[in-house]
Amino acid sequence: MAMDHGYFSYPLPVNESVLSYLPGSKERASIKETLKELKSKQIDVPMVIGGEEVRTGRLVAMHPPHETTHTLGHFHSGDASHVKMAIDAALKAREKWSNTSWENRAAIFLRAADLIATKYRPYMNGATMLGQSKNVYQAEIDSACELIDFLRYNVHFLSEIYKQQPISSPGMHNRSEYRALEGFVLAVTPFNFTAIGGNLPTSAAMCGNVVVWKPANTAVYSAHMFMQVLHEAGLPAGVINLVFAPGPTIGEVCLSHRDFAGVHFTGSTGVFNSMWKTIGENIPNYRTYPRIVGETGGKDFVVAHSSANPDVVATALLRGAFEYQGQKCSAASRAYIPSNIAAEVKAKLTEGIKSMKVGTVEDFSNFINAVIDEKSFDSIKAHIDKARADSNAEILVGGGCDKTKGYFIEPTVIEAKDPKYVTMCEEIFGPVLTIHVYPAEKFEETLDLVDQTSPYALTGSIISQDRDAVQLATVKLRNAAGNFYINDKPTGAVVGQQPFGGARSSGTNDKAGSMLNLYRWLSARTIKETFVPPTDYRYPFLAEE
Repeated sequence: MAMDHGYFSYPLPVNESVLSYLPGSKERASIKETLKELKSKQIDVPMVIGGEEVRTGRLVAMHPPHETTHTLGHFHSGDASHVKMAIDAALKAREKWSNTSWENRAAIFLRAADLIATKYRPYMNGATMLGQSKNVYQAEIDSACELIDFLRYNVHFLSEIYKQQPISSPGMHNRSEYRALEGFVLAVTPFNFTAIGGNLPTSAAMCGNVVVWKPANTAVYSAHMFMQVLHEAGLPAGVINLVFAPGPTIGEVCLSHRDFAGVHFTGSTGVFNSMWKTIGENIPNYRTYPRIVGETGGKDFVVAHSSANPDVVATALLRGAFEYQGQKCSAASRAYIPSNIAAEVKAKLTEGIKSMKVGTVEDFSNFINAVIDEKSFDSIKAHIDKARADSNAEILVGGGCDKTKGYFIEPTVIEAKDPKYVTMCEEIFGPVLTIHVYPAEKFEETLDLVDQTSPYALTGSIISQDRDAVQLATVKLRNAAGNFYINDKPTGAVVGQQPFGGARSSGTNDKAGSMLNLYRWLSARTIKETFVPPTDYRYPFLAEE
């Protein structure tokens, strides 16, 4: 490896290969055994503060969303005192960690990636499958491959940032020092991606920051597993502190603290807006202006052109809308279908959905599993029930909801006569796709409609065999999506290939999985050293004639 300005330059990694889990494969046998092992015992999950396990006795049960009668274990819920403990532990660790050499910091996260790729792969995937109701493929691309990629690529990207140095004129040496932020970073992570849960605290920590990490209650099982990986990889005590206090408590304590230096957030737009408002009100109290980085909601679209292949359109929608029960930030939830292919696309969607099996993650033939919890189930069902009774909408297929054994909702397609019907506009975050059929000759007008219908701008796609239509959509929808796909579903961003994030009400567009995100967790200092300092204030032009 080449040395440059005191830092190793890490080569660009290759994306982690996705295992197949085909019948008879070693990985399929391994994950099945791991699932049995994880289900055979109930685990006790403590908070981790300053490297110590903290138990409160206030236990919260963890159940698989697809098997609510089974108990995976319990986690210990904390309160404001534990959040304060976590902040104190982080600040105590800050000086030593921020002064730890980059090579030694990087080694910890590279080792963590290798542990997930090998020893912990079935356990990270198994915890995600059981705790968050992901089928084996969705777990593999998330809690194994994407998390590994985040860790390895962020090491590479950060090494590239450290290499960026100013020029030096004769007689001096200039250099840039990329410091950690002055204080602690709060990481608030969602249930739907274990990789996001791992990336938000580690990307900040990798830059030399110390972190208070609050995962979603419905993702504690996989977060606990990842903390075990980080501990085994050698992460020092106090660098990342895992707390399970209620969200409002976390916000009240962290956002009012003098040493609050930033928040790395993925979650709802409403919560993020509230946090931003609180931060703004507390500006006079902070040591420094906090960094605010967030990825929030989405109402992601697919626009089909009259030239589109109906098979391509239907496949993009079936995968884009219903993989992981539509609980991806990027999931296709509204689609615009031209009248000339609408009947064929609707028939293919109906056929595809009727072939999808719904059930437990332990049956690998199930494409659809459970939504995350009862609150989500009830909200999604309410949207479906309203559409069923509304003359402006028609349920084409699906719509069944059953929570007797788990939170199961059939993949559902609603056809909206009104292009601004509620399910075309509002985020549902479940296996519900709303389509609107538009006159094939009104493609350009429909693009304007797509741009103006939703306040979000996360992902979207255009499906067309006409290059002029692709060009037109790319220009007119420039601000409608931070990740834009051509002839593909609007999901499946890969670290290092499609940096992820949106604007408008979808977030700050700081592109997780890229160099842009890491700049947010660094504070640059410019240092100039003069070799032969002047000893007289007078400049030559002052000399008399």
